[in-house]
Amino acid sequence: MLNADKPYRWNKDTALSVQQYNDWFMSFAPPTYRMAKEGAMQEVYEILNNMDWLDGLTPTYLFNHQASLSLLRMVCAPPIAQDRLAGLAGLRPSVVDSVESAKRMRGPEATYTRREAIDSILLVIHRLIDRQLCPWYGTGREPTSIEKEIAVSVIADRLCGNKTNPLLRNEQERRQLRKLDAYLKSRGYVAESNLSTTAFDMREGTYAHHKNIRMYKNERDDSDGYVTTPVDLVVMPFGKPRHPVLVECKSAGDAANTNKRRKEEDTKVSQLRATYGDVVLYLFLCGYFEAPYLGYEAANNMDWVWEHRIGDFDEIIPAGRTRR
Repeated sequence: MLNADKPYRWNKDTALSVQQYNDWFMSFAPPTYRMAKEGAMQEVYEILNNMDWLDGLTPTYLFNHQASLSLLRMVCAPPIAQDRLAGLAGLRPSVVDSVESAKRMRGPEATYTRREAIDSILLVIHRLIDRQLCPWYGTGREPTSIEKEIAVSVIADRLCGNKTNPLLRNEQERRQLRKLDAYLKSRGYVAESNLSTTAFDMREGTYAHHKNIRMYKNERDDSDGYVTTPVDLVVMPFGKPRHPVLVECKSAGDAANTNKRRKEEDTKVSQLRATYGDVVLYLFLCGYFEAPYLGYEAANNMDWVWEHRIGDFDEIIPAGRTRR
């Protein structure tokens, strides 16, 4: 094991990793948030203007502009998530999601017509509209330019929080993969050119991003069939190893989030080991990964490498100059 069997240095590594994440966040998050806010403000203004600043919010309008539901949830006091809106409207969460994403209703969702769902949703939205934020609503008057400016800014703030977090996560993954690419190239590895090659059939000395791996669905055998799941990085080391090195990029800005996500990793590694034997899933960590999380992962046949000490991979990814 690289780090899973060394609990005496977990706390120090966590402190270094937290500092690394915080340094990156302070540099990257503010401009990313500003970009998200600018885009959100333009989107909010166009939608509100299109619905006559809420006076035109009718079932027909929402039926023809279902994507605007994500904004309408942010106009409420308090802003409400899809699941909360579903509960208040007496609908399945999947029905609300189908309306907001304009997807076709299937299965149990089909017991509702889209019109019926929209009628129930709007009863809740109209009752919860933030009167302090939108003081003109229901008065029959046009909002002032200042009222419009304030409403657009506040709603955009509420919206772009949802947009910024995925942007940050995606950029962190891209940054981690770039760092892994540079490390692998320095050790003589090249990207796998044949995209159809499976992870376990790659040539030695090659690597690939987001490679799909077929594994048992039920974590025991093939009685329930198979599921195909991508792994962030697959490396076939020099020396004809039994298995490729499988790496998942993980970054986290708080410890609570890491504990929520650890079950997903446990499921994936259980499926991998049931299908392929003694496979180890390595986590490439940056951020708030504390001892409870690390202990859980170690107990479930996982190991990890800290981004601030990427050289730990040297033990399982040998350097080489030529490939066969």
